[in-house]
Amino acid sequence: MLEISILKKKIKKLKDKITILKRNLDYFYIKKKIKLINFKIKKLFKKKKFKKISSLYKKKNNFLKKINIFKKFKKKIKDIKNWIKIFKLENDINILKEINIQYKAIKNKIYVLESYMMFNHKNDKNNCYLDIQSGSGGLESQDWTKMLLKMYLKYLYKKKFVTKIISETVGDNGGIKSITLSIKGKFAFGWLRTETGIHRLVRKSPFDAGKKRHTTFSSIFVYPALTNNIDINLQSKNLRIDVYRSSGAGGQHVNRTESAVRITHLPTGIVTQCQNSRSQHKNKNTAIKQLKAKLYEIEIKKKKIEKKKINKKKSNIRSGNQIRSYILDDSRIKDMRTKLERKDINNVLNGDIHEFIKKSLKMGF
Repeated sequence: MLEISILKKKIKKLKDKITILKRNLDYFYIKKKIKLINFKIKKLFKKKKFKKISSLYKKKNNFLKKINIFKKFKKKIKDIKNWIKIFKLENDINILKEINIQYKAIKNKIYVLESYMMFNHKNDKNNCYLDIQSGSGGLESQDWTKMLLKMYLKYLYKKKFVTKIISETVGDNGGIKSITLSIKGKFAFGWLRTETGIHRLVRKSPFDAGKKRHTTFSSIFVYPALTNNIDINLQSKNLRIDVYRSSGAGGQHVNRTESAVRITHLPTGIVTQCQNSRSQHKNKNTAIKQLKAKLYEIEIKKKKIEKKKINKKKSNIRSGNQIRSYILDDSRIKDMRTKLERKDINNVLNGDIHEFIKKSLKMGF
């Protein structure tokens, strides 16, 4: 009976996954929409407006496809439970084999749907940019930004993504005030978009002579590299363009000529900059692309927040800004959204963050 006990626990996990999938697919909202469509169809039948009825039926059928997925899941789990009852009565090994076959079948279907849900956003297939910005806290915050950069670079290397530093502002003692990476790879934005937010570090600071515990923050902002068919209207009167000499440690990777470009979008205060090319023209084009991408992603996030307010899914949006805490002196890293916790801090800081990312994507953040 140990096998059955383990199976019951596995089925419970499947049911939890189905609950999350329902939420991510707006299952209950879709059910309400179907009721509304049925009501409209009845009214239109009386008025004999058959073209509108046909259009509504198409919408309804698309909604029903999503609903039916979960009906099938419910039926399959009910079938497994019935097989378990039969096995308890007959204790037949062949029944146990059948239960395992059915369990694996539904598990695979849930996995496929989870994978689809992970990358169902409009720009998930796109390349992207990743900004890391140090918060207040001077050396401690700049050092934390550098640590985060190393963590992401190691993760991206494991994913076989191509990375390039677009701009970098170096702080004191080798720390980093801000940095922007260009990232190219399959589903680059899809994999990284849930990393946007505040990353909190708690540790005994190496910059404090008394080795006191310090809390510091750095922010991550991930936004897609937009394709040419997405139109973001930028008026020249709303832009301030500055040309300056590149900052950085020097050497072959850093451009030291007067060709670095910084663009400020005056209505929003958003700043983008590029310094990786010796051509001012190329740097300007890259900075413009970044600015368009940032403005686009910010608008998308605004719409999401409005939708969450309407659906009352989040009572406090600010609390969602802090996504992860890295408490080094307690050997603990905790994701505030998924509640996933890890104790192997060295592995995480060396780029082993796939578990955090995958869980946040599956949970629809």
